[in-house]
Amino acid sequence: MPRADPQLVERYRASGWWGERSLGDVLADNASRRGAESAFVSAHGSVSWSQLDSAATALAEVLAGLGLYRGDRVAVLLPDTAVVHVALHALARAGLVAMGIGIRAGDAEVAHLAGRAGARAIITVAERRGRSTADLVDGVRAARVPLEHHVVLPDDGGLGGAPILVDGEPGRAGVLDPGSALGPDELFLLNSTSGTTGLPKCVMHTQNRWIAYHRLAMVAGGFGADEIFMSLLPAPFGFGLWTRHFTPALLACPTVVMDRFDAHGALDLIEREKVTVLCCVSTQFIMLLNAQAERARDLSSLRCMFTGGEAVPYERAAEFEAATGAAVLQFYGSNETGALSFTTASDARDQRLRTAGRVIDVMEVRLFDVETGADITGSGRPGRPACRGPVTCLGYWADEGANKALLTDDGWMLMGDIVEIDRDGYLTVVGRTSDFIIRGGKNISAPAVEAEVGGHPAVAVVAAVAWPDPVFGERVCAYVELRAGCTLTLDDLVAHLAARGVSPEWFPEKLVVLDELPRSSGGKVAKGELHTDAERRAAAGGVS
Repeated sequence: MPRADPQLVERYRASGWWGERSLGDVLADNASRRGAESAFVSAHGSVSWSQLDSAATALAEVLAGLGLYRGDRVAVLLPDTAVVHVALHALARAGLVAMGIGIRAGDAEVAHLAGRAGARAIITVAERRGRSTADLVDGVRAARVPLEHHVVLPDDGGLGGAPILVDGEPGRAGVLDPGSALGPDELFLLNSTSGTTGLPKCVMHTQNRWIAYHRLAMVAGGFGADEIFMSLLPAPFGFGLWTRHFTPALLACPTVVMDRFDAHGALDLIEREKVTVLCCVSTQFIMLLNAQAERARDLSSLRCMFTGGEAVPYERAAEFEAATGAAVLQFYGSNETGALSFTTASDARDQRLRTAGRVIDVMEVRLFDVETGADITGSGRPGRPACRGPVTCLGYWADEGANKALLTDDGWMLMGDIVEIDRDGYLTVVGRTSDFIIRGGKNISAPAVEAEVGGHPAVAVVAAVAWPDPVFGERVCAYVELRAGCTLTLDDLVAHLAARGVSPEWFPEKLVVLDELPRSSGGKVAKGELHTDAERRAAAGGVS
């Protein structure tokens, strides 16, 4: 089973960034010392550390009875409530690796990720978006993914004592070997990341990388012993992992969660629970600002807000600070690299909101020339950033080609941006090397959208580009040439993609039909011209 390089383990432990305790050890301690205190809070009630610990053990015992081997992968497709955390803790205790899948994933993405991971089982609740998950699992199996077991949790994750079902029958507890629990340096989770082409790749995570990330977050946020977190991020992804699964557990503080983001509901919870640390993408905090303007709440408990996943809009971030008194903070990095730079409450406003913060010394950030790949660190020129350090991932699961693209020959892990680093060490993103559309903090592969849209029988040529949006930052816009005699509406296109099981995040929200897409001198679609056209149309209010 993949685990961190022993030399790196020794190095990071000696420097204090990594340790020997797993998150399961932390949960057990919290249950013992603070059992009755809240671990998770929602609009409908709370879950204590003791309840979380007991539910995770009960599920781990059921998993131990499935005949799976240590290190086997199990797909996790669960709502963003306490239930997903029950599953993640249970799998680690049973010595199994979670394949974390976002709850909004389409059928095709679920099948791809479960198949890529070689998952032998899948954990869901009974229904997702009003549809039986048994139907979903049948479809995944029909796609030649040999899932042996379908584990169905009660909506509360078994916290209330309702039975866990395995293949339609009440699950039976097996013998849970404490020695099987995953260690902090071992692979414990795979999650998905948007590739520049094709379907998502699977990123390999250790617990210690996120424990090290927590140490950085402590520096950035200056957290105390009485914090109350609210994380509006999906649990299986990087931003969600540290803000929901790791840092609150390591601080033994409660986390407020929502199964589906709603701006008014989130503000009500911030006021009710006196949240001190808010974690969300830029799109969400803009929606919170708009909702606060409609009906004001007391948000004076907030000390800081961590945002990221996309450029932070200066004016709206400054407005958020003025409205709440909370400092807007961010990490710059990726699911793969973790963090290369961060802002802290001690930074001046311009540093916090106009840059991505100061580079992190322990991450050994370098800059490489985009064209030649030469190391240009310290030259004052913009370049492609890369790093190596205690918060990087183990690479991609079973994807040699992707790993070669992720890493330089001498082991530096690359980002897909172009950045500048000033003489004081502050990093600013000035461009991209990858063809992504960033919608509400979600990286959407333009070539992947093009591959799906190009499958519509009316489409001859397609190019997907970003459509500027004041709330989401960018939306997906499809420019198409049609086949002779064909017509196409946005509704028709979306219906076609939905029928194919494409994830809703990939659905174009704008459609522009042209007689002919512009071409470069080499014959390729001239996306630069389309980006300019999209900006012009958006500014003029065109294309509904």
